[in-house]
Amino acid sequence: MESIKVIDYLNKRPVTFKATMSVAEASERLLLSHQSGGPVLNDNKQVIGFLSEQDCIKRMLHDTYLSEAFFTVQEIMTSSPLTVTAEHSIFELAQQMTENKPKIYPVVDSDNHLIGTIGRTEVLKAIDIHLHAIYEKGHARFV
Repeated sequence: MESIKVIDYLNKRPVTFKATMSVAEASERLLLSHQSGGPVLNDNKQVIGFLSEQDCIKRMLHDTYLSEAFFTVQEIMTSSPLTVTAEHSIFELAQQMTENKPKIYPVVDSDNHLIGTIGRTEVLKAIDIHLHAIYEKGHARFV
């Protein structure tokens, strides 16, 4: 399981945001992407934050109540989000995800440039594939 790496299961086309984007625009981008969150990038494509559906819901609910809509992603994003590298172990990431950690992690290179994202669904898929491979090996011995 240690040999299973994030690079093999990451989402290479995650939804991304700019810090200056309005919350309404970011929410629309989330809806169109069918993803529950994504990294906020600076002009150099480095990860500077993370924006989730929950962040948007909180802000938009507040804005609806006050009939306002002028907040930006930078004001509601999680700054300095937890990230992983492409060589990170799926097993270690799965252990981190059992706690109250993010559901999606930006995957970055050594300069903090975005490579993709990996979430619970991809981690679950990796573990499932690994377990099926173990089962098939074990089952083949008894046939």
